[in-house]
Amino acid sequence: MTPIFILGLVLSAAIGLSLGLIGGGGSILTVPILVYLLGVAPHEAVTMSLAVVGATSLFGSFLHYLKDNLDLRGGAIFGLAGVIGAFLGAPLTKLVSPELLLLLFGTLMLVVAGVMIARRGGSGEEKKHHSHPVQAVLAGLGVGVLTGFLGVGGGFLIVPALVFFGGLDMRKAVGTSLFVIFLNCIAGLAAHLGGGGFDLSLTAAVMGLAVGGAVVGTVISNRMPAQRLQKVFALLVLGVGVVLVFKNYASIV
Repeated sequence: MTPIFILGLVLSAAIGLSLGLIGGGGSILTVPILVYLLGVAPHEAVTMSLAVVGATSLFGSFLHYLKDNLDLRGGAIFGLAGVIGAFLGAPLTKLVSPELLLLLFGTLMLVVAGVMIARRGGSGEEKKHHSHPVQAVLAGLGVGVLTGFLGVGGGFLIVPALVFFGGLDMRKAVGTSLFVIFLNCIAGLAAHLGGGGFDLSLTAAVMGLAVGGAVVGTVISNRMPAQRLQKVFALLVLGVGVVLVFKNYASIV
């Protein structure tokens, strides 16, 4: 194993850590880790990402469920809409080049980092909003398309959507987000499997490390506010996004 490959395995734990802690974020790092550190081809990395993030999210959502931080009904409604969107988004992956796919990743990461950095801190228990089922379904569809196309769980979009459209407080939105991510990833994975297989042994190794990180992230999430760590993670996402955009934009132009 090369030092870069070992670093990729170590950082795989950060995927689960972020998912367990803030209900998202870690999934957007999975494809860059697989491609640039573990040597996986971009299109294969999308499929592997869905498997890793889906399994990690299922485990994390169960841990949050044990702490009563999971709304199964709300998550199922949002998630089923996301499943439809994921099947619509998956075929789009093969319509773009690997460089463009990673450029889109980088651009998305810059947007996400900006939103996370600009987001105002809450008091812990945030005010509930009235649920808007139609808007929630539309939001679920949009997140699902993103999941199928880019291979990300979409938790960075699901959490605020569950707060504003699902009427959940922030802590319960984190746990519910993981359940929704699991449903979206299963749909996206099913749609992608027809296009070819992937390295099962490497996927299992990354998955195991990510699940371990999810355990740690969930424990921290249930013991302390995630706002400060979310800001730090946003800076990491910003840095990776800048590198992806710079490298792949230069390749395309």
